[in-house]
Amino acid sequence: MLCCLPAFAGALPVSGAGLTARQLESRVLSSQRLAFSGYAESNANFGLPALPAFSSVTPLLDGVSRMRVWQASPDRWRVDTLSDTGENDTYQDGDSTFVWDSGQQLLTGIYGAQTIRLPRAADLQPAALAMRIINAAGAGATVSTLPPQRVAGQSAAGLEITSATPQSTIARADIWASPATGLPLRVEVFGRGAAQPALESQFLQVGTWTPDAGVLTPRYSPGTGFTTTTPADFSGVLKNLDDELLPRCLAGLPRRPSPVPQVGVYGNGLAVFAVLTFRHDTGSELLQNALDAGAAPLSGPDVKAGAIASAPLVNLALVRPAHSPDIFLLVGLVSKATLERAAGMLAVRPDRDLRR
Repeated sequence: MLCCLPAFAGALPVSGAGLTARQLESRVLSSQRLAFSGYAESNANFGLPALPAFSSVTPLLDGVSRMRVWQASPDRWRVDTLSDTGENDTYQDGDSTFVWDSGQQLLTGIYGAQTIRLPRAADLQPAALAMRIINAAGAGATVSTLPPQRVAGQSAAGLEITSATPQSTIARADIWASPATGLPLRVEVFGRGAAQPALESQFLQVGTWTPDAGVLTPRYSPGTGFTTTTPADFSGVLKNLDDELLPRCLAGLPRRPSPVPQVGVYGNGLAVFAVLTFRHDTGSELLQNALDAGAAPLSGPDVKAGAIASAPLVNLALVRPAHSPDIFLLVGLVSKATLERAAGMLAVRPDRDLRR
């Protein structure tokens, strides 16, 4: 009888509470202030080449990530990423972030808001992923309801978000959330022309309650290590982008305001990509690593060297202009053709009016 209980729970009727698509979307957005905790798993199949510089990101984008999640507020939470060999815990406390690595027995404190950072497991837990998709899609996206499902033992109302920008690699995202609280319980993200999601994330167990303060406070014993860093340490390998060299538009997508001078951001809705400039040594290593990992060579009339990697949701290009020793990195949720066109435009000499 005990073994049959999960099957009985899955067979219970589900209800979407009769919410319209916009009502459910609004309820999901309001849920970011909820306190909750649970266990979640994400499964990604991006197929990007394994670059040593981004080794911490590769497992998130290809494979299963198991996470314990606690949230007291949007700026105070903890996410533990579990593996067979240990765990990595991320604590957010206002603008400060603490990362615990059980393998190295090391706690790292990052003091200050991180405007530039690599993706982390916490970005893939269902609540954070759903918020990011809805906010990025914007008012121009099409929303509609989906049949309800039972997720984590709860009735969940379904919301489908369809991208309004044809350059986006994302065709649609399906979100199932609690109709009572709006808490996202399951998210599926589909690439264009794909029958199966390239990224899915769901809670297997979750409840709305405020975590104990001790759970959200990083602790380490006298026998473990502690180090600190600042967000500026990461941006040190980047070269400041000169506004005079970056066009107002790339590959038909407009430039957007960026919170940091080292990053150019282009696009709208779910079709967005970033442009970073790496100094010669760092950029050359990234480019060679990409080619060694199987990225296709990128060529063009003004391109000295380049590489491009295509995946269901994220595409990446590296290009060295013939007139510069630095390397442009372009990465984002846009098609391979869009990224190739943008890379070719960045390789054009500045005196040939790149800003057209």
